Amino acid sequence: MPGDEQGHAIAAAPSDAVLAVRDLQISFRSEGQLFPAVKGVNFHISRGETVALVGESGSGKSVTALSTVQLLGDAAVVKGSVQYEGREMVGASDALLREIRGNDISFIFQEPMTSLNPLHTLEKQLSESLALHQGLKGQASRAKIVDLLTKVGIRDPETRLADYPHQLSGGQRQRVMIAMALANGPDLLIADEPTTALDVTIQAQILELLAELKRDEGLSMLFISHDLGIVRRIADRVCVMKDGEIVEQGPVEDIFANPQHPYTRKLLEAEPTGTVEPLVEGAEEIVSTDDLKVWFPIKRGFLRRTVGHVKAVNGATISVRAGETLGIVGESGSGKTTLALAIMRLIDSDGPIVFMGQDISGWASKRLRRLRRDMQIVFQDPYGSLSPRMTVEQIIAEGLGVHGVEPGADKRQMVSDIMTEVGLNPQMMHRYPHEFSGGQRQRIAIARAMILRPKAVVLDEPTSALDMTVQVQIVELLRGLQRKYGLAFLFISHDLRVVRAMSHQIMVMRAGEVVEQGSAAAVFDAPRDDYTRALLDAAMNPARIGA
Repeated sequence: MPGDEQGHAIAAAPSDAVLAVRDLQISFRSEGQLFPAVKGVNFHISRGETVALVGESGSGKSVTALSTVQLLGDAAVVKGSVQYEGREMVGASDALLREIRGNDISFIFQEPMTSLNPLHTLEKQLSESLALHQGLKGQASRAKIVDLLTKVGIRDPETRLADYPHQLSGGQRQRVMIAMALANGPDLLIADEPTTALDVTIQAQILELLAELKRDEGLSMLFISHDLGIVRRIADRVCVMKDGEIVEQGPVEDIFANPQHPYTRKLLEAEPTGTVEPLVEGAEEIVSTDDLKVWFPIKRGFLRRTVGHVKAVNGATISVRAGETLGIVGESGSGKTTLALAIMRLIDSDGPIVFMGQDISGWASKRLRRLRRDMQIVFQDPYGSLSPRMTVEQIIAEGLGVHGVEPGADKRQMVSDIMTEVGLNPQMMHRYPHEFSGGQRQRIAIARAMILRPKAVVLDEPTSALDMTVQVQIVELLRGLQRKYGLAFLFISHDLRVVRAMSHQIMVMRAGEVVEQGSAAAVFDAPRDDYTRALLDAAMNPARIGA
């Protein structure tokens, strides 16, 4: 009988197991060598059960999930057994795999914009699967699509059939992905980080939807996540993965109440905590605004006349001093990033923007250029903002060339110094972004901003795509840099735990309006607005789904 890492015997899968994985081993061929990714994994999913695979990036979670229907590509070498309803998937014929993929086992992925075709309408994308697997066409197909969209909570689905993915919000796109996964009535739903990029309130809605569908449709679910808070809410059993192995598994209540493995305890304890550094008395004001507005015109007709405005930001007043962090929170579309871009003078706005004592709101681009090195930005997705064709040295040093450095300065030494400061080995400066982990890439993005010694930095969701343990590391890094250089931070996030650990002030935005503003202690401990209370409740007091 196989065992887990501690040598405990792994029980045989029960007779009602939808999926039974035994001694699964997965390696990948590269340059004539085999690199192991999964090392003897054992688990099962019973009918109607939700099993969570948790662990950090690179632990083998997604590779394990993709192996269920052999979606790993030609470079993968798979050994062991993966049985769906008693049928062996490892080495299965193409005909059997085609029958099961999408019909019996369906996937929901993390980022719907990479899974949905931007050139096709919702109706076309959903109809392809229905035609392929069920032979539905015409009115029968359209009726089924409307029913699916209704089931996943898309309002007025008939009016959305001609929409393209970019016309939907993040939560709506994820609902469409769920509709596509449900189209052919699967028995097993595999959800790979389905809520990671979503706001806390939308996240709660998607989790409720998945639990409701599981109950109503009799689904079994494999739920993959690095967020143990989410896992605790939705899973029946948990398998903790590290370095390609399951180091601990059991009922969710047991794992959270009495974790046995040191790695499980490390994951459970990985949450940004602590108090922010108090401000230096008389700290200089770095950036301020007064009733700042960003209105985008709505143009209609042949002559493109303005018929109204989208009020993306409708009156924001801020003041951020050296060493201070303003946390800006709210759902997608609330105006958080638009406000930051306006303050950085990257989009047009109305109202004064005072930077280092000067109103820069009316400055031309040429005049602004000399201030650009003092105002930097770090984005959510470092992989998307780092050029894959440039080495790390070139990426970090790029700003030095654009903005100029002191005569005689040794650029390579400056890159080496800043890499050391952000926790990267300078010997890796000749590598490319794809050779680094997500946390390392975020450190590269921070180094690129910090090498210019800015006065103010916009941090736009800098930790939301990272593992919990890496989040803690990045928060500590940012705190240290702020303390050392007296940086003013505008910290945009939907993760209120991270915001609380980072921020002196909080601004809560909704639909372009500032609904609440004040010290972090006041907003978190005694919120005045109903919307703020709803956000905090969704983030800080999550109830178990289906309880």
